[in-house]
Amino acid sequence: MSWLLLFAWLGAAPIALAQAGDPDPDPAKQLAQAEKTFRSINDDLEDAATTETLKALSDRALAVQRDADGLQSALDPQLKQVDARLSQLGEVAEGTVEPPEVSRQRKALNQQKADINAQIARAKLLSVDARQLGERIEKMRVTQFSEQLTRKVASPLSPALWRSFAKDVPGDVDRLAILYHMGVDAARKAIARHGWTAPLIGLGVALVMFFPLRLWLRALGRRFAASERAPDGRLRRSGLAVWLLLVGTLLPGLAAVALVESLDAIGAIPPRLQSVAQTFEVATFVAAFIAALSACLLVPKRPSWRLLSLDDSAAWRLRKYAWGAAGLTWLSIMLVALDRAARTSEVTTVAVDGLIALTYMALIIAILVSLARMHNRQAAEAAEAEARADPRAGGDGKVRGAPRRSGWIVLARLAGHIAVAAAVIATLLGYLNFALFVAQQLVWGAVVLMAVSLLLKFADDLATWALAPSSRAGQTIVLTTGLSESRVEQAGVLLSAVLRVGVIVLGLLALAAPFGNLNAFLGGLDSLSGGLKIGETTLRPSSVMYAVLVFLVVWAVMQAFQRWLSDTYLPKTELDAGARNSISTVTRYLGIIAAVLWGLTALGIGFEKLALVVSALSVGIGFGLQAITQNFVSGLILLAERPVKIGDWVKLGDQEGDIKRISVRSTEIQVGDKSTLIVPNSELITKTIRNMTMGNAQGRIQIQFSVPLNTDVAALRQILLDAYTDHPGVLSDPAPSVFIDSIANGQIAINSFAYVSGPRAVYGARSELYFTMLQKFAAAGIALSAPTDIHLVRDPAATPDPDA
Repeated sequence: MSWLLLFAWLGAAPIALAQAGDPDPDPAKQLAQAEKTFRSINDDLEDAATTETLKALSDRALAVQRDADGLQSALDPQLKQVDARLSQLGEVAEGTVEPPEVSRQRKALNQQKADINAQIARAKLLSVDARQLGERIEKMRVTQFSEQLTRKVASPLSPALWRSFAKDVPGDVDRLAILYHMGVDAARKAIARHGWTAPLIGLGVALVMFFPLRLWLRALGRRFAASERAPDGRLRRSGLAVWLLLVGTLLPGLAAVALVESLDAIGAIPPRLQSVAQTFEVATFVAAFIAALSACLLVPKRPSWRLLSLDDSAAWRLRKYAWGAAGLTWLSIMLVALDRAARTSEVTTVAVDGLIALTYMALIIAILVSLARMHNRQAAEAAEAEARADPRAGGDGKVRGAPRRSGWIVLARLAGHIAVAAAVIATLLGYLNFALFVAQQLVWGAVVLMAVSLLLKFADDLATWALAPSSRAGQTIVLTTGLSESRVEQAGVLLSAVLRVGVIVLGLLALAAPFGNLNAFLGGLDSLSGGLKIGETTLRPSSVMYAVLVFLVVWAVMQAFQRWLSDTYLPKTELDAGARNSISTVTRYLGIIAAVLWGLTALGIGFEKLALVVSALSVGIGFGLQAITQNFVSGLILLAERPVKIGDWVKLGDQEGDIKRISVRSTEIQVGDKSTLIVPNSELITKTIRNMTMGNAQGRIQIQFSVPLNTDVAALRQILLDAYTDHPGVLSDPAPSVFIDSIANGQIAINSFAYVSGPRAVYGARSELYFTMLQKFAAAGIALSAPTDIHLVRDPAATPDPDA
């Protein structure tokens, strides 16, 4: 049952943390104690004969490595403080004598620095030695574990095994009786001294936890999931399943802990039964977990809340098998613990292991038979329904075979058949340890896979619900950060992916726990928590998370400030839209820069280190990112000098339109057909651009035409001036004007000018003036000259006279 180490570690961690006292603040004493523990582990390693002993030694070696690493982290700040004090004293100039007080202080600081350096060196060496010792212990443990799995004993079909078992049974029964009487005597003496108060309280607390409190919490979760207060969507089902799993696992396990602790508090558990009592707590947690997991996934009484695609009969049958697996797991754990505590004979141990293995195989075979029957029934029902299909509705009445099998059922059946075959063959050949391990790990693997599938669904439902645009948290994020709803929804999907990856990693660790020690993984976590050292900067996961948090907080604050500036303050000022946009854009980018710098500072990267990085990247930026840098600087110039601004009508080459947006990289111009022209900012800085609306420019209307020489030009001039004056869009200042450009070829060239409020009004006003002018010229009998087009055409019928 080596896979129970994971549950034992999880259950013992909170107790160990609660019982751990404050460490000795003296680093020298801590280092000496860690070195003493390391030597003790080396001495005990010679007598280690079981995998459990090696597991305990590996845990101690990992603790020594953690202590050594912790001492290094604690001594580094002290060394920096001493160096800072020495730097304040400075160097002793040649030919000068320090005052005695300064000299004594310098000497003391140098001695203190030497002592700290020596302690750091010892801690580093101890950390390396402890890590190497842990790796050696792990190799020994794997070797012993492999030897146990491949150890061959007498086959259960061998009569000699049962003769030996019958011979050793009376002695083993006596050993168990001695263990029983030992426990009874210890309980009687403890009760005689302390009374029944503590045991009865522990029993009452255990019964309350196991029955009324557990049932009430389960009913409370179901009522909440069915109420309107529960979240919408799939989270109702998966959340209820996780709640039932927690309640069904913790309450029975805590009831067992309460009962055992009440007996242990009065000394009712003898030393030889201490391990049995601890195993009883672990076994109760494990069995409760298996039973609760099957209950929350199968839900035989409430099919609508069932997470697995099973019918009611299959759910009820698998539920019974799950209870059988939970009971068998609890019984096998307790039998192994009692066998070790009673120190029974090897033959009895072999017989007990064989009996447990056979029981596991019988349970697995029953589950496989149920799965096969369920699949055959579903296939028959689907085939019958398809055969009765109406041809007019698209069916042809033909049976097309069984429906597609569920993937997890196919894998479960395949793995079960292979495991049962391997276990049966191993049992018949005498490899009982291997058969028992295969049977137990098949059950354990099924439990882990079911738990992982449940947690994957719950993680996805929780993340997508929490960051959904319609949820309260999602609306809060949208309002506070200004992110779009699609971005918040994307964040929910990313959070779901991260949580699901974490669940998969935990599932893989749980599956791999029976095959080896978790200390290698825990040591890797310690190395990861120590951080990655780059130069003089150490990047730790905690520092990275803190820096990300600082960046997000500062960025959110700056976003809120920018929105207040754009929506509340700037509209109250006399600035135009372009100026307000420039201020808002610059504020936004300054906020991003501030958030980045603040995050880097929280990461431990100072401004002087950042300056070195920027200077190192300047060459690459100059060559590879020259265009981007040029556009960025041009954008800053446009926002600062504002030669063009939002709302301006500009002409760039053969394109003209209104400026809609100016960013630090490009400018968006909306042309006449409502399409958007994206122009790099460097084009607006380095090339000639005509700003039609800069400086409140007025629009000028120019009308040119020609009239014959006999035209009354005075009347014509008055008609034009009246047309300009009568038009509401024409300005009186500057006043309209009419000129004669030239008199040539029997025509008078007229040129006239008028001004409107802006360039955008020129086209419409000029068109209206054309209509008015043509109407008044026609009424006054003034004709406009048409261009003369002379064509010389030769008559093909005329023949030239040769005598002419």
